[in-house]
Amino acid sequence: MSTDYNYDDKGQFFPFFVLTLTSLVTFPLTYNLLRPSKGLENTAPRIKSDFKPEHGDLIDAQKRRRLRKERRIKRIVTVVVGYAVMAWMAYLIVVTARTVPKIWDPYDILGISRSADEKAISRHYKRLSLVYHPDKIRPDPAKNETIEMLNERFVELTKAYKALTDEEVRNNYIQYGHPDGKQSMSIGIALPTFIVSEGYSKYTLLVYGALLGVLLPYIVGRWWYGSQRYTKERVLVASAGNIFREYRDDITDGGIINALSSGDEFKEMLQGPRSDAGLAKLEKKVLAEDPSYLTPEDRAVIKGLDDSSRRKALALLWAYLGRVDLGDATLNGEKYEAAPIALSLNEAFTAIALAFGNLRPILGSFRTAQHIIQAVAPGSSPLLQLPHFTPELVQTIGGADNKEHLTVQKFMSIPEAERYSLTVGAGLLNEKQYTTAINVAKQLPVLEVSRAFFKVMGEKVITPSSLVQLVVKARFIPPGSANVPAPTSADLEDIDPDEDDLDAIMGRNGKKTKVVNGQRVEETKSEPVQPPLAHAPYLARDHSPRWHIFLADAKQGKMAVPPFTFTTFDKPLFDPVTGKPTFNVQTLKMQFQAPPQVGDFTFVMHMLCDSYLGLDTKMEITLHIDDPAKAAALDEEDDISEPDEGEFPNERLLTQMIKDRENLTISEIIDSIAGQMQALKTGQAPKKKAKKPSAESSEDEESDTDGDAGDTSDTNTETDIDDDD
Repeated sequence: MSTDYNYDDKGQFFPFFVLTLTSLVTFPLTYNLLRPSKGLENTAPRIKSDFKPEHGDLIDAQKRRRLRKERRIKRIVTVVVGYAVMAWMAYLIVVTARTVPKIWDPYDILGISRSADEKAISRHYKRLSLVYHPDKIRPDPAKNETIEMLNERFVELTKAYKALTDEEVRNNYIQYGHPDGKQSMSIGIALPTFIVSEGYSKYTLLVYGALLGVLLPYIVGRWWYGSQRYTKERVLVASAGNIFREYRDDITDGGIINALSSGDEFKEMLQGPRSDAGLAKLEKKVLAEDPSYLTPEDRAVIKGLDDSSRRKALALLWAYLGRVDLGDATLNGEKYEAAPIALSLNEAFTAIALAFGNLRPILGSFRTAQHIIQAVAPGSSPLLQLPHFTPELVQTIGGADNKEHLTVQKFMSIPEAERYSLTVGAGLLNEKQYTTAINVAKQLPVLEVSRAFFKVMGEKVITPSSLVQLVVKARFIPPGSANVPAPTSADLEDIDPDEDDLDAIMGRNGKKTKVVNGQRVEETKSEPVQPPLAHAPYLARDHSPRWHIFLADAKQGKMAVPPFTFTTFDKPLFDPVTGKPTFNVQTLKMQFQAPPQVGDFTFVMHMLCDSYLGLDTKMEITLHIDDPAKAAALDEEDDISEPDEGEFPNERLLTQMIKDRENLTISEIIDSIAGQMQALKTGQAPKKKAKKPSAESSEDEESDTDGDAGDTSDTNTETDIDDDD
């Protein structure tokens, strides 16, 4: 009995090996493609509007192109090929299974039941011997039988019979699975049959060498290099370096647009002949337009660039911001393609500006995001965000002499009749266009601050270097809203959770505490609520609005506390049934470390929405830092005055004394209160103090009092208590 290990020359395990490897790649990719995306842009509602901008078909085409790019066509192809390979391997496995010898089974060979006893097995074997003994049977030519085949069959029958009746043979079968004992083992090497055949060994080594020595290092290296090419803002590292070199402490508006044009993403977009195609026509259109949105400095920058791809990218950005019709479908398509790239690059510029901490570039970066999303040039009117509004219409509404632009909120605050007369008419808007614009304006998510204050959780005062929370209470009040209710005092308060409720403090249990009729009530938080997607008809991608809150030192022009970004809120913005605003008070919190000094620190709080112009909030807010000794004194006072049962002890004591002894004097009431307070501190019952004799007492009362006067222990004890107090 051989104990050698022989390779499987049929390559029967190759399909199993390929099927396993393919499934390890195909199944995760399938899940990645089919799972619902949790991105903000895929879960937010939309502002209802039927407005279709000029070149809407080009914008939709760019959106579809970006979606195809994000879905990764290569992944889809890989999944399809993977399932095809898996199906082919499954077919090979099924075919191979038909040719693989079955496991040696004596019951199956003899054709008897496993419940048969030894006598039944012997009788059955004798009947088979009469039929299949070589001396009794002859080969059947119709079945291609030979004498050797008949002998082998009878030998198998004999082995099977002995495996069930002979003790030694039966032991071999039980221990090794075969009556002859241990058999040789066959191991498949998971390669196709033609490779394991003789003469192909060198090709086998070549395949393994290519897979392990070339393909695997290439895939790992490409993945590593690809992950290192991008920053966390998903911008090329080279682009971030270019933008960093363009940064200046006083940069803003047009300077930021110029800095964004240095991104290498534009070089990838304008590869080859695209960098020069139509450049002259583009510049002629951009520079020949009304220079109200393009300053002389910005015009000079465009003309002074030598790099054709960057020069074209910058001109495309200004054409997009100025809503310039370039008169060419290809150029217009490139104009809408450049805007989402610039928006991504602006995130990198924002990160650089925040690292430097200068207020002007930070504000400029947030304003640039607003301009790109709304396709409105710096310095232009916020009313251009509304459908069908043009610079000429805006000038008519605001007046030629009005140097300050109207915001959407101010425009909607104009009485309806006056607003209608300013907007609708010959050369202005028709009624349908006016209705569309007003409907969009009434859906804009204007977040108005109702109250902003500082606090330390669980403390009454703020001490140096403590962890301070800036609590902002705000409401979404769309422009033109009428009958807006005033917020309640309870909604403007921020109640701390119980000290022993660690889950509530960490925000893990989804509960919050509010005050209703003077009582603390715990209510379960609903799912986070997203505001509608930004109404940005000219931007070739969806964008969910972000609100950024940060503190600045106006005197130094520096950022004091980095921005906290909010994308979801804890209460609905609109009623799901009526669609009307709820005016719910939203709570926004940001935490930072207080200054290490005692005193008052005045900050400027900026709350900016990155998606709309004119919705920003700027207000002064003062942080008062108290001496730690004051906090300790307040804590000590709280320890003394707070009763165990939640009831004010002096009030309870006074009520009980009025019921029991209505003739107590004021001094007796005060002494009793002092004794009660001492009992709370020491845990001992207060001792009675001897009453002084009154002048109106009778002689008998005087004699009684004099008889008790020799015992002064109560008085001394009371004196000691007074000394302790």
